[in-house]
Amino acid sequence: MNPETEFRDGLDDLAVHYKEVLKLLGEDPEREGLQKTPMRVSKAMQILTRGYTQDPHKVLTDAIFKEDYNQMVIVKDIDVFSLCEHHMLPFYGKAHIAYIPNGYITGLSKIARVVDIFSHRLQVQERLTQQIKDCIQETLKPQGVMVVIEAKHMCMQMRGVEKQNSNTKFMLFNINDLIEDLSTVFTLEAGDIIATGTPAGVGAGRDPQEWMYDGDVVEATVEGIGTIVNTIKEI
Repeated sequence: MNPETEFRDGLDDLAVHYKEVLKLLGEDPEREGLQKTPMRVSKAMQILTRGYTQDPHKVLTDAIFKEDYNQMVIVKDIDVFSLCEHHMLPFYGKAHIAYIPNGYITGLSKIARVVDIFSHRLQVQERLTQQIKDCIQETLKPQGVMVVIEAKHMCMQMRGVEKQNSNTKFMLFNINDLIEDLSTVFTLEAGDIIATGTPAGVGAGRDPQEWMYDGDVVEATVEGIGTIVNTIKEI
């Protein structure tokens, strides 16, 4: 399917429903700026969900080559654009994929196509990661597969409120100095965590004070490392 010229069945029905959505939101779908919006949105949604009509396994099986190669194959920085199934808002970022062949390889571009197909469906980041991994594992049957996705979620960024934002360059002591000083007292090993304190903006220091409650969602991002999302649960 060429997303610019071909669309799936149901396009007109989608447009009818989006027109009703505009009314329910309090808008006038007949005003000049919105008259063509229902159809535009319908076409956009069919493009953004085109992965439902595509077979990622076939993409790989059409380009499998027998090869006596057992070194790790890595494909980094694959663009990811998807829609969160909870709010149907975008999340986007990069996927990094590695696999160790077991007699068969595929074209590197095909790995990116698999990511594209699964991401063009309503998704959550965790399932998207798992589906990509499973597809490669089931189709190529490699010795092992690893998939890492780093993404920013608009449902968090648009609906949430940024409470803290800082940079390590503002720390009184830089990371290298901290590691050097701590190493004179402790033996630091891989996996150790160094607590460096918190940037400005903690709830207890606000006026009035702000606290987290059951159901609140906290997203923390470290550039170059990734994002972690946690939901607060009262116990």
